[in-house]
Amino acid sequence: MKNVIEILVDLQNIEMGPSPDSAGNQTAIKRLKQSIPAQILAHYDRLLARGKKGVALVKHGVCSECHMALASGTHAQLLRAEDIVICGSCGRYLWAISEEPAAPVPPPAAKKEKATPKKRRKKTESIPAAEP
Repeated sequence: MKNVIEILVDLQNIEMGPSPDSAGNQTAIKRLKQSIPAQILAHYDRLLARGKKGVALVKHGVCSECHMALASGTHAQLLRAEDIVICGSCGRYLWAISEEPAAPVPPPAAKKEKATPKKRRKKTESIPAAEP
């Protein structure tokens, strides 16, 4: 079963799509709205009424709508997916995609240093002590 944020994403995709007013899309919108709690749906609808998206994607700890970095605690809470998280900057619901770790980058090849000849120190000539 989908969680609430995934349902909101589906709803947003239909409502922001090319033909949200078609009969098939209207029935899908009604069906999706019935499965969302009233308080969450009210906040989502307020954002849409202002012409904003209701759900923002989070990539690498950054909200895709306001481009602000999330606090580390907020990002961790979002990745645990235990609760619904709202962006502290723009007020949108946050949805994190699974961030797969990038392939490890091989370390750069070590440069071979040319063997430089050792510099020889010149011996200082001893100066004879002054005669009295």
